[in-house]
Amino acid sequence: MTSRRLFLIGTTALLLSVTSATASILSGTVQGANAPITGSTVTLYAASTGAPTQLAQGITDDQGAFNLTGADAPADTVYYIVAHGGTSKAVTHQPSNAAIGLMAVLGPHLPPKITVNEFTTIASVWTCAQFLNGEVLSGPKLGLRIAAGNVSNFVDLETGGYGETIQDALNSGQTPTMANFATLADLLAGCITRVTRDSVADFLSTVRPPGGDMPTNTLTAAVAIARHPWYQPKQLFALLDEFYPVPAGKHLRPVPFMPYLTWAPSAWVLPLKFTGGGLSAPGKMMVDSEGNLWAGDNFIVGAQNQDALWAGNLSKFAPNGKPLSPMTTGFTGGGVEGIGFGLAVDRHDNCWATTYGSQAIVEFDKNGIPLSPPGGWNFGGKLGLMQGIIATPNGDIWALDVQNFQLVHLPQGDPSKAEILFVNKTGDPLKNPGHLLSPFFMAIDQKDQIWVTNAAADWVSRFPASDPRKVQTFKTGYSGSGLAVDSQGNVWVCNRLGNSARGAEVLLHMLVIAKEKGNPDPVLTRACAENESGWYGGSVTVLRPDGSQAPCSPIYGKGLYCPWAAVVDGDDNVWFSNFSGAKAGIVELCGANPKAWPVGKKMGDPISPAGGYVGGGLQMQIDLDIDPAGNVWVSNNWQDINAALGQVPEPLSTTGAGQGVVCFYGLAKPVRTPLIGPVQQP
Repeated sequence: MTSRRLFLIGTTALLLSVTSATASILSGTVQGANAPITGSTVTLYAASTGAPTQLAQGITDDQGAFNLTGADAPADTVYYIVAHGGTSKAVTHQPSNAAIGLMAVLGPHLPPKITVNEFTTIASVWTCAQFLNGEVLSGPKLGLRIAAGNVSNFVDLETGGYGETIQDALNSGQTPTMANFATLADLLAGCITRVTRDSVADFLSTVRPPGGDMPTNTLTAAVAIARHPWYQPKQLFALLDEFYPVPAGKHLRPVPFMPYLTWAPSAWVLPLKFTGGGLSAPGKMMVDSEGNLWAGDNFIVGAQNQDALWAGNLSKFAPNGKPLSPMTTGFTGGGVEGIGFGLAVDRHDNCWATTYGSQAIVEFDKNGIPLSPPGGWNFGGKLGLMQGIIATPNGDIWALDVQNFQLVHLPQGDPSKAEILFVNKTGDPLKNPGHLLSPFFMAIDQKDQIWVTNAAADWVSRFPASDPRKVQTFKTGYSGSGLAVDSQGNVWVCNRLGNSARGAEVLLHMLVIAKEKGNPDPVLTRACAENESGWYGGSVTVLRPDGSQAPCSPIYGKGLYCPWAAVVDGDDNVWFSNFSGAKAGIVELCGANPKAWPVGKKMGDPISPAGGYVGGGLQMQIDLDIDPAGNVWVSNNWQDINAALGQVPEPLSTTGAGQGVVCFYGLAKPVRTPLIGPVQQP
C-alpha cells in the first residue's frame, strides 16, 4: 500500500491515503440554470459496499470551473462527485445559496471532463435511487455498476446536455419521459437560482417525504422525489407556474430546460424504452447473474405478425439496455420458435424457454448459442403449446404444457431423464384427473412446493417437488396467470378475469373452445383488453403458505386492469404488469413487510398511483422483472390487439407486435438475480 498526495489546482489542497499507483485528472464545471456556479465545494468520492472514500475536494472558480488531481480509486468502486453551495451566475447580486446540491455519478472510470448540473443530478439520482442515503452512495458492486452504467442514457456527462437514449426516436416523441426529466431540472434550477423570494423554502417543503425529514438542498430533495415518486406530484408540478409564469403576450414559460410538462404527471418516474436484438412482442423475461435481461419473443421483427403463428426468437440486453443479440433476428436455432410466458435462467446463466410454434423446450448458453437440438426437445411430438418454465434451486427444470394439461420435469436439466406428468388420456379438459386445467405458470416456495396457475380454472395447484402426484388445489380468481412467492412464503396470484360472473362466463367459453381442440387465446385476450373499460377488471389472490387466503385477498381495482405477471422486490412489495390498453401502468402493492409500507398503508394497499406507474411507451404488458439495481423492466407484448388478430388495414399489419422493453429506473428494492426460488436481496 502506498500513500499518495492529492492536490486540487485552485484554492485548497487535501492529503489522503489511497490504494493506487496511477494518477488521474478530473476537470469540469458546475452549473445551475445553464450558468456557472461559483464558490461551490466540489468533492470526489469512490463508492462501494461500505462508506464512500473521499478522494479530493476543492472550490469552483469564477467560471464555475474546477480541476482535481489525485490517485485512482480502489478497484470495483464507482466514482461520483458532489457539489455543495455557491452562487449561480444566472442571476446577479445574490449571496451564496446553501441549498445548492448537485451530483454526477461517473462510473468505474474518470472521464477527462465533466459538467455537474441539474441534468447530471437527476440522471444520477434516479438510476442510483436505491443506493442513496441522502447524498451518500453505497451498495453492492453489481448494483452500483448497473446504476452507474445507465446514467449516460439520460445525460451526456461531458456537456451536461441530454444523453443519447432519452432523445432517440423511441423516447423523445413517443413518451413523456423527456418532459418529466426537463421539468424536474427546471424545478431544481428554480431553487438554485432563487427564482422567487421563497423558491428555496417552497421547493424543499413540497418534496418533504411522508414521515421523513425536510431535505436540506436540491440533491437530497431529488433523492426524496425519486424514492417517493408517487407522493403529491401535483403539488410539486404547481411550482412550475410559480417559478416560471408565462409572461404577458407570450406562449412559453421562460424555463432554462425544454421541453416541460403541460400538466402534472401521475408520478415522477423516468422510464426509458429499448429495442433491437431481434426483439418483437417480448413475452417472459428474466435477469441473469450479471444484470443482463433475456426476453422471449412471440413474433419476428418486420413480419405481419398475428396470434395464429408465434415464430419469434430470443433477445438479450445489457444492463444499460443495449442489445447483445443480433440486431434483427435475435438468437436463433435450437428449436426456438415463438416464446410466450415461458423463459428461465438457470444457475449457470443458461437460458431455457418454451415455445408455441415448435411446441418444444429449448436451451441456450449465456452467449446465445443453442444447446438444444434443431427442433428443440418435444419428446417425439408429445408436447403441445408450451408456457411456464422454471429452474429450481437444486438444478431441476420444470415446464408446463398449457394445451395438453401436462407437466414436464427435467431432473438436473437433463432431457434424457424427462418425465411427462398428468397426461390427460381422455382428451376432455373437464375430466382432467391431474388438477391441472391449462397450466400456465409456476413458482417454487421455501418448502420445495411448486405452485401452478391454471388459465382455464379458478384455482391454483400445489404439489411437493419430490412427489408431483400429491396435488392440492386452492381457490383463486378466474384464469390464473403469473404468480410470485415472497420472502415469507405468501403466494401472490394474478387472476386475469377477476372474480366476477363475467369472468366465469368468459372462462366457460374458453373451455368449450379448448374441448373442441380450438385455441381459446383470442377470447381471453379480447376479454383482457375489455377490462380497461372500467366495467370489468382482474384481481389478485394472496395465499398464505398453508394455502388459506390472506386478509387482504382478493384485491381488486388499484390499477389491476388485467394483471398478468407478479414479481416481489427486496422489500417484499409486489409488482404487477397489465395486459390491457394504453392507460394501464405497472402496479406496486404493499407486501408482507410492514417496515416497507408507506405511512398509513397496509398489506395489499397500492403504493403506485391509481392507474399504476405509466409512461415509457407502455403497451399491452406481459412480464416485469427487477434487477440488482432496483430497475423494473417491463415487456410490451402486443401493441394493437386488432392487428394481432388480423383485423386492421394493410399499412397497420405489422403493429400487432409490441414495441420494446421499458425500464423504470430505481423504483424497486433490488433483488438477487437470476430469480431461482423465492425472492432474495442481493
